[in-house]
Amino acid sequence: MAKTNNALKIIDRMVGQDKELKDLIAVETMNARVARMIYDARNKARLTQQELARLVGTTQSVIARLEDADYEGHSLSMLQRIAAALDKRVDIRLVASRRVAQQT
Repeated sequence: MAKTNNALKIIDRMVGQDKELKDLIAVETMNARVARMIYDARNKARLTQQELARLVGTTQSVIARLEDADYEGHSLSMLQRIAAALDKRVDIRLVASRRVAQQT
């Protein structure tokens, strides 16, 4: 096995064929993506968490939680409220999984 310093390849090797662990990693990856998306959009709009919270009708602590990669409670309705406050829209797509894409 070739040496690598690519973290994703190392994790993939460690996980192997453990479906439960792969599923857990997929969920955590999605939570981190959503949190980063909110953080990036807020910063691009040059808003503080407090300012975004005011526009959304919530508190700064809720925005902080939503921007935390470990948070698992993202809801579509809250994402839509944030998107509207930032003059954006939520775009949800279903795409082929890598496993299906690799088989074709």
